[in-house]
Amino acid sequence: MADTYVTARSTSGRRDLSRPEIPEPLAVPVYDNHCHLDIADGEEGLSLEQQLEAAQAAGIAGVVQASGDIASSRWAADAAERDPRVLAAVAIHPNDAPVYEGEGRLEEAIGVIDELAARPRVRAIGETGLDFFRTGEEGRPAQFSSFEAHIAIAKKHGVAMQIHDRDAHREVLDTLARVGAPERTVFHCFSGDAEVAREALDAGCWLSFAGNVTFKNAQNLRDALAVTPPERILVETDAPFLTPVPYRGRPNAPYLVPLTMRFIAEHLGADLDALCAHVAQNTRDVYGSFDA
Repeated sequence: MADTYVTARSTSGRRDLSRPEIPEPLAVPVYDNHCHLDIADGEEGLSLEQQLEAAQAAGIAGVVQASGDIASSRWAADAAERDPRVLAAVAIHPNDAPVYEGEGRLEEAIGVIDELAARPRVRAIGETGLDFFRTGEEGRPAQFSSFEAHIAIAKKHGVAMQIHDRDAHREVLDTLARVGAPERTVFHCFSGDAEVAREALDAGCWLSFAGNVTFKNAQNLRDALAVTPPERILVETDAPFLTPVPYRGRPNAPYLVPLTMRFIAEHLGADLDALCAHVAQNTRDVYGSFDA
């Protein structure tokens, strides 16, 4: 497995590409529930080891490396076997499902995900779901077919599922209700409001909040957070995307989780250490031990 990133993120425009400093570490370590360490960003790429060392210095005990296609899924599975601070989630992203379908390879791609899901440190199927923002009507049948196939794989292997839901709240919830959600289902980078949150929570799901909960225009996310009990909260970066305030727009990384955790605790009026303990246990409840 390559030590450094394998995919480059576009750095066009006037973004500040410098990396923020490591914030004050959390006294009670948590985990980055969802990141993409195979996607390069910033003035210079960091190796997997460098990313994990920086995260550990900030009080981040481990990460769940998420995927969106065959290449990133294999990268995630290999990374998890290489370093005990990594667990893997493998999947075909909903926006990639129509691409594979158009090439006549969607069934084959889903078969690869099924094979990877049998590896012991692959603990989730993700990210899968529905995205009606980037994919038009013509691509939706492939998205639905892929989503349902991923649900079946998660159930078959007894692993968690990470949902990508963009502009498709009703359809995602209805699909889960119709076919039955895996026992441990996470709404990655939760994007709904309090009403959607309540329905997802009633279905037994966990809600994962990313750096965008700190954005000024994200009141819907804060409303959703307010109705989510501590035992159902997860935290993530979705790195290298969604860098929390005050570094919005700059390269994101797991070591910036403390910024989001502190914001969440302050917004909820919760004790930071107690909330971190809840969130860390939630991660282990969903994905199992990082040591196993």
